[in-house]
Amino acid sequence: MDLPLPPPLRTRWCVITGAPCSGKTTVIDILARQGFHTALEEARAYIDEELDKGRTIEEIRSDLLSFERNILHRKIRSEEGLPREERVFLDRALPDSVAYYRMDGLNPEEPLAFARKYRYERVFFFEPLKFQKDRVRAEDEERAQKLDWLLSSAYHSLGYDLIRVPVVSIPDRVRLVLTALNDG
Repeated sequence: MDLPLPPPLRTRWCVITGAPCSGKTTVIDILARQGFHTALEEARAYIDEELDKGRTIEEIRSDLLSFERNILHRKIRSEEGLPREERVFLDRALPDSVAYYRMDGLNPEEPLAFARKYRYERVFFFEPLKFQKDRVRAEDEERAQKLDWLLSSAYHSLGYDLIRVPVVSIPDRVRLVLTALNDG
């Protein structure tokens, strides 16, 4: 007989998520400059660190399970260190790992178990902008489109109602996020 899972820990955290190249990090940076507590995207931080050591994207991603687990465990440590009662804007969160595991053909049970630990106050889903490659981004436009769907599905499967943020100017996106918080 399986024991029931404990209820998720409620937080005041707000997730900003969406496909690669949807402007998440730009909005997070603006919110940080406005004095909001933010948590950076762990995947980007990890890849930047490894690139700075001289590794290539191909080398970093050569063992997909190890790569995704490393990012997952960085997210876990990051979220465990955040105050649950404080509003924090997260550039991606644990449920994003569910989508990335699925994208890479990996079993998502481990990230699903951790994604059920917390309950985020709001999840903002940014519609994608015109796709642009950068030094960290390994995706192409087709993969980004598939991730858009997988990310949305991961959050929906965990019971979240997504607040869709359309393609508008960056200041308007920031305004939409802050207005949604005041309306809720």
